[in-house]
Amino acid sequence: MQRVPARSTVLLFLATVVLFLSVGTLHADLVWTPQTGWRLEGGALSGLPANEGRNALSLMNSARSAEEGQSLWIAARRYERVGKRYPNSVYAPEALYRAAVARLGRKQYYLAFQDFRLVTERYPNTSRFNEVIGQQYRIASALLDGRRNRMWFGLVPGPKFPERGIEYFEAILQNAPYSDYAPLAMMNTARGYTKLKDTEATIDALDRMINNYPKHLLTPDALIKLAQAHESYMDGPAYDQTASRDAASYYQDFIIQYPNDPAVARAETGLDKARTQIAESKIVMADFYFYKRKTPAGRIAARVLYNDAITAYPNSTVAAKARQQLNELDVMEGLKPADGSVPATATLSTAKQRKWYWPF
Repeated sequence: MQRVPARSTVLLFLATVVLFLSVGTLHADLVWTPQTGWRLEGGALSGLPANEGRNALSLMNSARSAEEGQSLWIAARRYERVGKRYPNSVYAPEALYRAAVARLGRKQYYLAFQDFRLVTERYPNTSRFNEVIGQQYRIASALLDGRRNRMWFGLVPGPKFPERGIEYFEAILQNAPYSDYAPLAMMNTARGYTKLKDTEATIDALDRMINNYPKHLLTPDALIKLAQAHESYMDGPAYDQTASRDAASYYQDFIIQYPNDPAVARAETGLDKARTQIAESKIVMADFYFYKRKTPAGRIAARVLYNDAITAYPNSTVAAKARQQLNELDVMEGLKPADGSVPATATLSTAKQRKWYWPF
């Protein structure tokens, strides 16, 4: 026997069909022409009671008249009034968009971005979504690069405030994390923190870029910039080598993942610098034990550290120096006869001539 669908299932199906058909019927475009002003096409309602719909339409038309007459401040104020008074109407997304464009024309970047942001947050299904995100991106870029926001009705240039540009890029990432502008916003966030000399924040932004957009065209650039950021923390062989190890790791990852990238030569140079400093740090500690702790235990520690230097960067001048010091240790301990190239003993006078030692 064929099973008859439950009554509730049938009703749900019919309701879905009716809703689908009604959405198609009620869909409309908000259109403006000089002859008719703003009007709805497609037979849709404004989403407002009749009297409020007339008021909203009248306000939209007066705002457009001011806009056409280049009274951008008045136009922006009237459009914003529509968005505030009638947020659930069909007019609101277009009103806020045009208010933002008017603010942008007066170089009131903060207010323009705020109106654009209201569009993306309240009306994410608007057909202008990508266009609005693009406008937000351009505002953030302008502020980061030193553009001044106009204050006092758009008449007085304010101070440069690149931090606001970074804040706006973060807002783009929050509202449109999968848009085409998101990776660009992430890279510009890192660029902004670099300009502000905030290396920790730069590293965080680049790390997020690599993790969130691993296949993007800009990811190789983010990876080498991340290595360079860690390299900037390198203070020399006598200090902690965490930054050197991190830089070496990221440079090596870059060379392995992008062997044909034009920046490979830069990565190889950075890797050589980082590995050299790591090996030199072992030499510094080993020399301390070799020259300042002239005991059997001190010689054992020196031998271990010289070998660590060789392991850290085998084919380097630092490794060659470590091997020479190990040779001297062998001679001192009678494990190897002296030859023409290796001094028979390591005297205290030789030790005093050395410049490298652990600064205790």
